Amino acid sequence: MAAGAAGTNAPLPTPAAQTKLDLSVLHAQVILDHLGFSPGVLDGREGKSLVAAITGFQEVQDLPKTGKLDPATLRALYPHRAWRPTQKITLTNEILAGPFTNPFPKDPALQSKLPALGYKSVMEKMGEMFHTTPAVLIELNSPDTKLTAGTQIVVPNAITTERAYDPKLPENWRKTLSDLNIDSTQPQGAKIVVSKSKEVLRVLDKDGKLVAQFMATMGSTHDPLPIGTWKVLGPSYNPEFHYNPSLFWDAKKGSKQALLPPGPNGPVGVVWLDLSKPHYGIHGTPSPETIGRAESHGCIRLTNWDAARLAMMIKAGTPAVFQS
Repeated sequence: MAAGAAGTNAPLPTPAAQTKLDLSVLHAQVILDHLGFSPGVLDGREGKSLVAAITGFQEVQDLPKTGKLDPATLRALYPHRAWRPTQKITLTNEILAGPFTNPFPKDPALQSKLPALGYKSVMEKMGEMFHTTPAVLIELNSPDTKLTAGTQIVVPNAITTERAYDPKLPENWRKTLSDLNIDSTQPQGAKIVVSKSKEVLRVLDKDGKLVAQFMATMGSTHDPLPIGTWKVLGPSYNPEFHYNPSLFWDAKKGSKQALLPPGPNGPVGVVWLDLSKPHYGIHGTPSPETIGRAESHGCIRLTNWDAARLAMMIKAGTPAVFQS
């Protein structure tokens, strides 16, 4: 299958050799994701993102913070078992619809000439819709599955049915929330705490209770996380991006400033939460599989779906504490 083509009759490609997906692990990931303790990509595999999500869940359940799916944790997850690990959906023209940005230039100067920095393929779009990756979708389905309207496919069960979004929100942002399967009912956060050592962003309510936690990428040796207390100034939904090569240590020599169009594959993904620290923010990413496994330019980077969810939890003026 040509990944950039929607509605193709070609079969899904065969996934590369990798650790086998474990449905029991995927089930735990799906439940944790629905409960607000995001393990990042839903891939049915153990790793530090799942350990972090389990630890956050154990904290709110007053369980020993083992980071493991031990018997006590499994008992606490059991009441939420109705969220099955996978769900079968029927592909629609809306799901398969573009426009897609393919080919996708790497040069910011060329990107600035595009109408949008959209998904490169329908597989990438569906990966984000169901909080996973194209590789996992391939793994869950038969190799001869056709990506055409009316075809049934299996996806990680990140699906939400609560889409009563605030009508005051911009229409295109409400569509983004729906496309990313973001529940319209979210806990309200009064404080954000970013932990460099734990690589997580924690959301606390007015009583200091942990209500959500997201795996995050933050800083690098070139642009370290700015330790201290800042404030969230407010969100920018589906933002354009002002590319200034002087702020990027890895910018290509001779690069010039450019205004990049919005889109999920833009440098900051679908949302930018501006901080009182100049040039810093909390934002999405075009590469969800790299969260917690790569460096950033000092900002706090989440998957697009986690960044969108966070934007619904907090308001302008929310304190953001960055810790080592």
